Amino acid sequence: MTKPNRRLIIGLLLLWPVFTLAAESGAAPAWDQLSKEEQQTLKPFQERWDSLPPERRERLQHGAKRWESMTPEQRAQAKERFSRWQNLTPEQREQARQRYERFRQLPPEQQERLRRRAQWFKNLPPERRAELRAKWQNMTPEQRQEYKEKWRRDDSGPAFERGMSPRPGRMGPR
Repeated sequence: MTKPNRRLIIGLLLLWPVFTLAAESGAAPAWDQLSKEEQQTLKPFQERWDSLPPERRERLQHGAKRWESMTPEQRAQAKERFSRWQNLTPEQREQARQRYERFRQLPPEQQERLRRRAQWFKNLPPERRAELRAKWQNMTPEQRQEYKEKWRRDDSGPAFERGMSPRPGRMGPR
């Protein structure tokens, strides 16, 4: 073996512990490295924790920390959403993922506008929400497209149907 190759090999062998420590420092924690609260939250994963990919363990640990910081009301809401998600078909889940991805690709202003509209709809009385859902379901694809375009032109959304605007500072008939 030539001297330069021998030096390279010796140098790599000497640096091996440094590389190993650097790689382990970014690794996901082992089960016994989790806090008691995280272990309690992640208990369903205990048996297979060490066999999970590091990225998955990191995501689960992050989720456990978020769960711990939630209020009881937020936890109840999260449980209800998870239950609804579990009841979706695989096709419905894929559609939801695609809608979410399209939403994330929108500019922030459009995302905010959609959030305001969703909040407006959520604040409607249940009868009115049901009425609007039925109206939407009875529309043809062309009518739905026309309705969407009307929404885009009129930032206040379908509130014009009630003679009110959900925009702050604008109340009363148009």
